[in-house]
Amino acid sequence: MAEHHNMPGIASAATSVVIGYVAAGTNTIRVGSGGIMLPNHSPLVIAEQFGTLESLYPGRIDLGVGRAPGADMDTARALRRDMETNNTFPHDLMTLLEYFQEEEEQQTLRAVPGAGLHVPVWILGSSLFGAKLAAKLGLPYSFASHFAPKDLKMALQIYRNQFEPSEFLSKPYFMMGLGASVADTKEEAAFHFTSVQRQFTYIRRGSAGQIPPPVKSMDSYWTPMERFGVDQALQYAIVGDKEYAKMQLQQIMEDIEPDEIIITSQIFDHQARLRSYEILADIRNEWAKP
Repeated sequence: MAEHHNMPGIASAATSVVIGYVAAGTNTIRVGSGGIMLPNHSPLVIAEQFGTLESLYPGRIDLGVGRAPGADMDTARALRRDMETNNTFPHDLMTLLEYFQEEEEQQTLRAVPGAGLHVPVWILGSSLFGAKLAAKLGLPYSFASHFAPKDLKMALQIYRNQFEPSEFLSKPYFMMGLGASVADTKEEAAFHFTSVQRQFTYIRRGSAGQIPPPVKSMDSYWTPMERFGVDQALQYAIVGDKEYAKMQLQQIMEDIEPDEIIITSQIFDHQARLRSYEILADIRNEWAKP
């Protein structure tokens, strides 16, 4: 659940509220933030919110944090009041981590609930800053390659080379974001993928909204320059039928070697979106067989 504000296409502005709703409606899956934009909040408030979630749904909550505003600058100012809070992200993150540690005898300020719960914290990013910070603190790292893949390989190299073992991890643990439109035929998958292509085109024009319906051809919707930019942003998208998706995923696994993959299928038709996840789950289950 990603924290974004003033964006009609995303319904998780109140991120912890939505996480609680999804966790209450499920039994086994992990539910996490992808992520909480920490400069928008007091570390204590986030520790209390996610301590509460962890108490209600033990062992199923993840807290991914980032330093981006998750909004346009006017909205960021309305959220933060003080725009300098972005510069305090490393300090705020350390404070947040401390709130989840065991209480000390003379401690007067604690997260209730939260203290001693050790909620798993991830660093999220789409630049080199997050990679360096995650490596320094020995935290798991997730890269937003589903929409900003430009620095992926450099960030991953920095994270793995500079990683310092910690109480949280003994070795680097990297998650890669992927977009996907998978269907029973390549043609159907490409058709549904035009929704994402249209959405990314509109974002570049400054007119982001809800995900638009698919179209038979994108030729009349973007300029060659817009197409180039969208193709670059979506270069790691998985688009095709099951066999083609399996081949694409295999290539990515060999090239990037992520420890984990997180997938978003931004598909206009709900049943087609479910079908995309079903096919991807089938691929994952086939790989999991001994």
